[in-house]
Amino acid sequence: QVQLVESGGGLVQAGGSLRLSCAASGRTFSSIAMGWFRQAPGLERQFVAAISGSGGITYYVDSVKGRFTISRDNAKNTVYLQMNSPKPEDTAVYYCAAGSTARALRFGKTDYWGQGTQVTVSS
Repeated sequence: QVQLVESGGGLVQAGGSLRLSCAASGRTFSSIAMGWFRQAPGLERQFVAAISGSGGITYYVDSVKGRFTISRDNAKNTVYLQMNSPKPEDTAVYYCAAGSTARALRFGKTDYWGQGTQVTVSS
C-alpha cells in the first residue's frame, strides 16, 4: 500500500507560479514512479506529468510542456509539480498518483491515488 497526500493547491493569478507537493508513505519511494493528473469540472481526468523512480525520465502532456516541471526528492518521499505561467484552463483538481513506471502513468495506468488538491487560476 502507498498513501499519497497532496498539498499546495489554491488560487493563483495567470502568469504567476504555484508548487504542488505530494508526500508518499508505505513503500520504498525510489522504487515507484510518480505522476500528476488533473480533472476539471465536467471533464475526464487527464494525465499531466510523470517521473520515474530515479527521476531520470519525465513525461508531460503537450499543453503544459515548458510551463510545468515535475521533480522528486527521494530523501523526503515527495514529488513536486512546479506550475509556472499557469493559465485559466489549468484550473482543476490535481491528483498525485503512483505507478509501476513513468510510461505506465503516462497512459493512465495508476496503482494509487491521492485525494486531490484544487488549483484555480484567475485571469
